[in-house]
Amino acid sequence: MEPSELRRAMAAGRATASALGLQADDAVVVHDSDRVALRLVPCDVLARVAPSGHLADSEFEVEVAHRLADVDAPVAELDPRIQPRIHVRDAFAISLWTYYEPVGSEIAPADYADVLMRHHAALRQIDLDAPHFTDRVAAALKEVNDPERSPELPDSDRELLSTTLEGLSATISCDRTGDQLLHGEPHPGNLLNTRRGPLLVDLATCCRGPIEFDLAHAPEEVGEHYAGADHGLVQRCRALNWAMFSAWRWRRADQMPDRGHWRVEGLHRVRAALDRCARG
Repeated sequence: MEPSELRRAMAAGRATASALGLQADDAVVVHDSDRVALRLVPCDVLARVAPSGHLADSEFEVEVAHRLADVDAPVAELDPRIQPRIHVRDAFAISLWTYYEPVGSEIAPADYADVLMRHHAALRQIDLDAPHFTDRVAAALKEVNDPERSPELPDSDRELLSTTLEGLSATISCDRTGDQLLHGEPHPGNLLNTRRGPLLVDLATCCRGPIEFDLAHAPEEVGEHYAGADHGLVQRCRALNWAMFSAWRWRRADQMPDRGHWRVEGLHRVRAALDRCARG
């Protein structure tokens, strides 16, 4: 967020918690991008504050978390002291979550795979209307195929991303018999190591697709510990995920920190993943 918007978001988060009877004397930024995560103290709440344009996504995330709380999923929970809902204040959508103090040790690949297997099992127990992963691919294609949305994307790279997104999406989705609800983006940044064990966060990316789509976001070693995974499909999903990641970085309005680096690195990762797919 821009500094002025961040200050407003912090004030909105604190005011929302205070209005609900939680003491929020200060706010510490935990994560800042197009939305911000704040640790409110001393009440120890994690406030996720998003511009009101993300209201639907925020409401969906709260619904996912509320459903998963009933099936013992390994996910971060909404703050139990208040009702599970979105609060709107000063053009921000605000949700309040339990704050988990991170534990420093690295999550081993086998433990990472175990979390994903347990999460996928929990997701199979709930009924939720969620988009298919191909809907996200279509959104990325819209950015890539419109030069006004991605004016700085070179023509050759535009063609690479467009071809990759369209081709792999069609290949991966041709057989949907194994599709189920997924986390959507269970990369290492969305897996916290806590005293309760590893917990997944950022549930707004929940979608439908093959479990390999989720595995492709995790370190490569994780897939080796996930029973029944199709490793060739994981590689194809990994290439597709990097193509989507690259598409977002070339958006005119993208706010990811160090965007210039990730524009170059993302395209490099796309080509490397495609090479691995070609080698089998």
